[in-house]
Amino acid sequence: MTEITETRTRRRRTLIGDVVSDKMDKTVVVSVERRFPHPRYGRIVRRRTKVKAHDEKNTCRIGDRVQVVESRPLSRDKRWRVLSILRKGSAAVAAGPGLEA
Repeated sequence: MTEITETRTRRRRTLIGDVVSDKMDKTVVVSVERRFPHPRYGRIVRRRTKVKAHDEKNTCRIGDRVQVVESRPLSRDKRWRVLSILRKGSAAVAAGPGLEA
């Protein structure tokens, strides 16, 4: 008796966030914002999470808006890969408030 085995491809989660650090080799830290209603009060609450993502070609810079996709564990902290750069950041944004560019 032969059975047909079906290969399932799991749809990977994608997130959009801003690069806040690019000091590591082939790794960027992306700040992802999520918005949800407070369970009791109903007010929209904003929370930010920082994830480390793999940037194979070191193309991302601080201030860039990027799309990251979930992947297998690449290291102790890295579980995301940079899928695309949606918008390049400017040098003024990259320097941040109170810092000289």
